[in-house]
Amino acid sequence: QVQLVESGGGLVQAGGSLRLSCATSGRTFSSYTMGWFRQAPGKEREFVAAVWWSGSSTYYADSVKGRFTISRDNAKNTVYLQMNSLKPEDTAVYYCAASRDFTINRREYDYWGQGTQVTVSS
Repeated sequence: QVQLVESGGGLVQAGGSLRLSCATSGRTFSSYTMGWFRQAPGKEREFVAAVWWSGSSTYYADSVKGRFTISRDNAKNTVYLQMNSLKPEDTAVYYCAASRDFTINRREYDYWGQGTQVTVSS
């Protein structure tokens, strides 16, 4: 069982930055791919970024490429999402998730956090 707790969300002006964190429990954290997803009101949950268990491979949605950076610290059982040059369209609830596969398909993620709100004002 893996438990995930996100933090770091908040209100920021367009062009600003936020750093999300996802703390996990469980001794097998380092064996999971970790992903970030987001869901805006009235929209489906969408993939944002993923990082391979070792941290050696990452993948990003086109909408965030060049602005967001995903990373992980296996010693701290934590994954991060650094978000720069934020836009109003980045406003959403952000979720971290864990999967045994390197995937962008949300249905292949086994564990989810409760989410953290990110609001970007124009």
